Amino acid sequence: MQKIKQVFVITFLLLSVGAGAQQAEAVKNYINQYKDIAIQEMQRTGVPAAITLAQGIHESGVGQGRLATLANNHFGIKCKSNWTGESLKHDDDAKNECFRKYSSAIESYKDHSDFLKSGQRYAFLFQLEPTDYAGWANGLKQAGYATNPKYAPMLIKLIEDYQLQDYTLIALKGNAPVEVKAEEATIPAAAMELPKSISSISKNESKKTVSQPLYPSGEFKINDTKVIYARSGTSYLSIAQQYNVDLAKIFEMNDMKEAEEIEQDCLIYLQKKKVKGSQQFHIVQAGESLHDIAQIEAIRLKNLLEFNLLTIDMQPAPGERLSLQDKVTSAPKLLTKNSFSGMNDSHKSKNLIK
Repeated sequence: MQKIKQVFVITFLLLSVGAGAQQAEAVKNYINQYKDIAIQEMQRTGVPAAITLAQGIHESGVGQGRLATLANNHFGIKCKSNWTGESLKHDDDAKNECFRKYSSAIESYKDHSDFLKSGQRYAFLFQLEPTDYAGWANGLKQAGYATNPKYAPMLIKLIEDYQLQDYTLIALKGNAPVEVKAEEATIPAAAMELPKSISSISKNESKKTVSQPLYPSGEFKINDTKVIYARSGTSYLSIAQQYNVDLAKIFEMNDMKEAEEIEQDCLIYLQKKKVKGSQQFHIVQAGESLHDIAQIEAIRLKNLLEFNLLTIDMQPAPGERLSLQDKVTSAPKLLTKNSFSGMNDSHKSKNLIK
């Protein structure tokens, strides 16, 4: 009898592990299929791509739920009084509730963005940093998007388990994805592309500059740190005077040597950057220096180097994941060991403090 019980337990565990693996694969396929439209919608409306994908995964049952398959409704949005399109009856909080029906999943994604952007009860969310996925998740629950008391923790877990924050960062950097057409959204996508190995990166590719980011004018915040996006030719003294910041402090807080004016458009912090980033990792893009990453993530360069066992003369390879919060056990793969050799001149002109 004892042996029978042991066999039953082992069989149950194996089935559970198998089911978990299948579910994880389904989630990855869903992400790969809809990540581009999530990035596009963030750039259009400001709804973080990580939040959109997490909600889509959960609300649609990884694209396999009744609303998703019969109505292309991936976010469980109900008809409401202003809906004039097609609808589908579905049991939710009550029986036979009216849910919006779309001609494609892409329409659902766009309507989800517009639904949040135009809704007064969600307006406060757009005052949060787009990288503050925990704030967004808890805010959605607070605003009444879902009745499940565990809604926010579920979204946060999906974002962290599947690194959905990466897509928010891509959208912030202004790297627009290929436009997704409605008919393409129903075709399962291929497996997610892995980062290229160092040997496969050509010399020309290593010299690519990072796409021009989209930042607001005037003072704003990254990682809860005051910053401006300054244009080339702007004098550092004028920035110091305008924002009432000591000139020497500007160079110190931005890990730069003293200079008269800005040589290339860049982020200039008006207060000390944080010891840790607002998210756990940063994915290295082609052409990014360690100083670039420290500025993008509003983290002190010293801490970025310490967390990743790096020195300023090292260059992590594109696709490598740098820790922004904790010290790693092994350094990332490097593109080159020489001090900024192979990097374009724009990165050499920032007067970095070594």
